[in-house]
Amino acid sequence: MLLHLKNVLTPDQLQGVREMLARVKFVDGKASAGMAAVRVKNNQEADRQAQEIRHLDNLVMGSLVQHPVYRAGALALKVATPFYARYVPGMHYGDHVDDPIMGAGEGLYRTDVAITIFLNDPASYDGGELVVNTPFGEQKVKLPAGDAVMYPASSLHHVAEVTRGERLVAVTWVQSLVRDPAKRELLYELNQVRERLLKEAPEHADTARINTVYVNLFRMWSEL
Repeated sequence: MLLHLKNVLTPDQLQGVREMLARVKFVDGKASAGMAAVRVKNNQEADRQAQEIRHLDNLVMGSLVQHPVYRAGALALKVATPFYARYVPGMHYGDHVDDPIMGAGEGLYRTDVAITIFLNDPASYDGGELVVNTPFGEQKVKLPAGDAVMYPASSLHHVAEVTRGERLVAVTWVQSLVRDPAKRELLYELNQVRERLLKEAPEHADTARINTVYVNLFRMWSEL
């Protein structure tokens, strides 16, 4: 399931994010790559030691975790602090699958869901599409600033080479309460119907039935 999250960040929030990133030192993105991805990764990432990073995280993640599509689609148990990635002409990220486990020590988490939040105008750079392999073929994603895409971290994916301008994104991962992406998709689709019925026909018997099915499937499939 590939989901488009619209308006995760407002124009004012985006302006603040870009101003902070303009003051941050960027380092070679290979430093955060796993053994397989390091061979195909060619980008830069904001130094997480920079003093602006904490403010960036609060702004970006504070908005993301309140987004209704994120909440319904990710069913999050744990969410990672994001990486802020920059691509300039000649940079790309070849085909890879995200590491299954990230973090360290007590902060370990399983990467079930990957999220990319686009931070600058897609018209300001050429190339840089996120290309995700799905059962229906390759899906190319290049969204308006402030929007995000969410997809299974188990998907083979790559970032096309940037040929003009600068691509800025925030990338994070979620350990879901529901590990299986097919089950998460079923719950998401069922929840769309459930929420509509709860708004339009809260007293109807079918609403109660759908709500019961959703709640009990979530209970059955969750790993908490």
